[in-house]
Amino acid sequence: MRRVPDDYFDAMYAQSPDPWQLAGRWYERRKYAMTMAMLPLPRYRHAYEPGCSVGVLTEMLSRRCDHVTATDVAAAALEVTAERLARAGRSDRVTLERRSLDSCWPTGGFDLVVLSEVAYYLDAESLRQVLDRECPRLVTGATLIAAHWRHPVDDYPMTGDEANFVIAATADLQTVAHYSDADVVIDVFANGEAQSVAAQTGVPGVVDPV
Repeated sequence: MRRVPDDYFDAMYAQSPDPWQLAGRWYERRKYAMTMAMLPLPRYRHAYEPGCSVGVLTEMLSRRCDHVTATDVAAAALEVTAERLARAGRSDRVTLERRSLDSCWPTGGFDLVVLSEVAYYLDAESLRQVLDRECPRLVTGATLIAAHWRHPVDDYPMTGDEANFVIAATADLQTVAHYSDADVVIDVFANGEAQSVAAQTGVPGVVDPV
């Protein structure tokens, strides 16, 4: 299997408007809070979020970014996201498009890429090809954050750990931060030289790592 087929997601959304309970499950709310907290910059110009699902994280990103381009393969997911953004008054901050992670990424000079529960839908070879094609297009210093469920799922080609391992091996991506527990792994990378938050913001007493 090279990737989970698009009709898999259509079937999931046919069963429920929020099949993974992203809007209410505590695991998801906690993970989103950690994802946002681990972003090393207070503000971003343009974020790319493939696999946005029902837009819970999309709305959060719209408050930290001047603009967000969010995509999903399922039309039903994009409809729910559009409704969520409209209710929150955030529609003007977000562009929604129907496309998959392994299609060509939109143009926009992204300085933030958010891979949240999406990279394990591809196999390792396919993910490697996507990252090698797209990451060189990111602006220098861009942040890429990857947050994934660690438990194996029979329908997915990879686990979250395997997906983050492939991402970490991408040329020019330098590790900024890492978190893991029994359920979730979150890695933050910089496209180019990585600096700690304290070093970036001039906090006195920072010692360069040896």
